Amino acid sequence: MTTNLAANPRFSAIQYNYHKRILNLIPDLIFQISVTAQHEFFFTYLNKSIISFFEVNRFEIAGNPFEVIKNRVHPEDWDHFLQSIIKAKDSSDHWNHEFRVVLQTRGILWFKAKATIDIDENGDAIFIGSLTDITDIKQREFRIIESEARYQFALEASNNGVWDYNVATDRVYFSKESLAILDFDVSDNLVTNSKWDERIHPDDYPQYKQEIANHSNGQTSYFENTKRVLTKNGVYRWIRSKGKVIERDAQGNPLRIIGVHTDVTSEKEEEQALQAHMEIISKQNNRLLNFAHIVSHNLRSHTGNFKMLINIIDETDDPQQKEECFGFLKTTSKALSETIDHLKELVDIQSTIIHKKENLNLNAFLNHTLELLSKEIKDHNVNIVNLVDANETVQFNPAYLESIFLNFTTNAIKYAHPERQPEIRYSLQKEQGKLVLLIQDNGVGINLEKYGEKLFGMYKTFHQHPNARGIGLFITKNQIESMGGSIEVESQVNVGTTFKINFSNEIQ
Repeated sequence: MTTNLAANPRFSAIQYNYHKRILNLIPDLIFQISVTAQHEFFFTYLNKSIISFFEVNRFEIAGNPFEVIKNRVHPEDWDHFLQSIIKAKDSSDHWNHEFRVVLQTRGILWFKAKATIDIDENGDAIFIGSLTDITDIKQREFRIIESEARYQFALEASNNGVWDYNVATDRVYFSKESLAILDFDVSDNLVTNSKWDERIHPDDYPQYKQEIANHSNGQTSYFENTKRVLTKNGVYRWIRSKGKVIERDAQGNPLRIIGVHTDVTSEKEEEQALQAHMEIISKQNNRLLNFAHIVSHNLRSHTGNFKMLINIIDETDDPQQKEECFGFLKTTSKALSETIDHLKELVDIQSTIIHKKENLNLNAFLNHTLELLSKEIKDHNVNIVNLVDANETVQFNPAYLESIFLNFTTNAIKYAHPERQPEIRYSLQKEQGKLVLLIQDNGVGINLEKYGEKLFGMYKTFHQHPNARGIGLFITKNQIESMGGSIEVESQVNVGTTFKINFSNEIQ
């Protein structure tokens, strides 16, 4: 014999009560809403969580639950709340909606409604679903958003950009600020570490990679490096990178590195300007030392000679000795006059540092110098190699440029090697965006280990040449430096000498 339990009224009542008890044990608010074609709302089921969710009692719910809920939904959210129900009903789609309620005891809370929708035989939409208290989740979201906003503001205020490097894929996330530092935006395809590396200045790249390697190998707790990076607009900026490995594989190899970029171009330029200022002060101090050398040594020697000769003239009665002393006086007077002339020439250079600069054709000035020295060049059988571009120009003082060519050319002729034909080679090269003039000879050379520090000093000579005065290189160096340039020398005894004149102006 079989029994149809479903047909048993007592069993149906038990089953209903059982389901009701289960639904009331669920902490979420379980509901069933009927929405008519005219958008009328009827609650056909609510579990007892309605009491705690909306802070109501049984009598309020028994009256008009829809009005109770309306009175508790945040006024700013009510219209959107209704529209979401109507939209879901008209599309027969799922209903998912977040909204706020205002309660007397617990204040403002966030709820999330989720429901499936069925259409009955009357065309009414039946919403069956649940309401969940998501206040804690929303508060965490708001804290995260607030924290991100603060972080974003801090990044913008500090001129920092964030990067996140996945070592395995070679892909890098660059924040908007990090890209903006280099004039890029999010649409630019700068997503691999290799593309970033390509933009680092070649002179700075080895040190940059070494410092990353030191950190990756565990030698440092983080890495920090400052280098020049090429922007989208084709100019270099000084960028300081700070980073740290935050994930490694089982063997300790880096998997992920994060860090920040900071544009320190202004800071670097100020540092370089300060360094240049310090170098100027150092050079000025060296010039003062040279002046002191002249005053304390040369002038004192001359005045000492004058005093000695005058004493001899006063004390002797020998006419011949007096005549010799007068001859020595003339020689000493001439030497003193020459020293004063050199001093005046140096003062003229330093007191007119802001000489007028002109756009000068280097090749034209060189040819003019060679023409002036044509007799000496011919007499000494000098082979001239002029590799200077006919169109290359430089901003410089005309008198100084002529003096430089004359001085180095006459020196090369004067100190030619006696066992081979003299050769002087003039050429140009570009270093760090600036023009460099090279004047090379195959003469006797200079022992730089012995004389290097004294090479450009006043009255310093390094060869036993009868016409060596030790003033030419000193004057030439001061002329070059007064124009903002610098001079370097490379030399090997019995091989030759190369002078490098570094001009200060950028190549256009």
